Amino acid sequence: MQYTFFGSPWLVLLALLISYSAGAPARDTVLLSGEALIQALRGGGYNMYFRHAATDWSQGDDVRAAGDWVSCDDSRIRQLSDGGRRTAREVGEAIRTLGIPVGRVLASPYCRTVETARLMALGPVETTTDIMNLRVADYFGGRAAIARRARARLAVPPTQGTNIVLVAHGNVAREATDVYPGEGEGVVFRPDGSGGFVFVGRLVPDQWVRLAEALAGKEQKVSQ
Repeated sequence: MQYTFFGSPWLVLLALLISYSAGAPARDTVLLSGEALIQALRGGGYNMYFRHAATDWSQGDDVRAAGDWVSCDDSRIRQLSDGGRRTAREVGEAIRTLGIPVGRVLASPYCRTVETARLMALGPVETTTDIMNLRVADYFGGRAAIARRARARLAVPPTQGTNIVLVAHGNVAREATDVYPGEGEGVVFRPDGSGGFVFVGRLVPDQWVRLAEALAGKEQKVSQ
């Protein structure tokens, strides 16, 4: 026996699906690096997620009660190392040299993330538990809740012509985005306008510094 679907509601549904797929905008998954990434950031429209700068791993996080994480006492909570503080300053200076506009700076309330953000000197630092360290997730509804709020933050478009800087933790990035940055590394995401975001590229601290130095060198040659 032969079956025909001509005039069937299933055929209409299939046609609608094909039409929708053909007309849907393609998801931009092209990765950028180096000067191409910097050029894109200069135009604004991106969320730049930084893991806090290098820390002293001989220290640990001794969280016994809510709020302990804001302590800058290195006998209680892991803090930035001297090298990490230097790196935070250098990356911030590089971002300014490269002419990348920053509209907002958000940080996890941990001392090491807030200090990183302040040393970068890219604008007033706002703290938010939306990108809180997963080590204290139980205080904030659990790991899934923090990951969900972090993804929502990364999906928020910046004010036109600017970028948002978020300074947080490696475990949050890995849980919310599948990208795991090293200490001090910056990962760039572009909000897609539909409640999501696209991974665009990443730069470790030395790359930010080298790109800024290269730009400064070019400008010096032009002025000579």
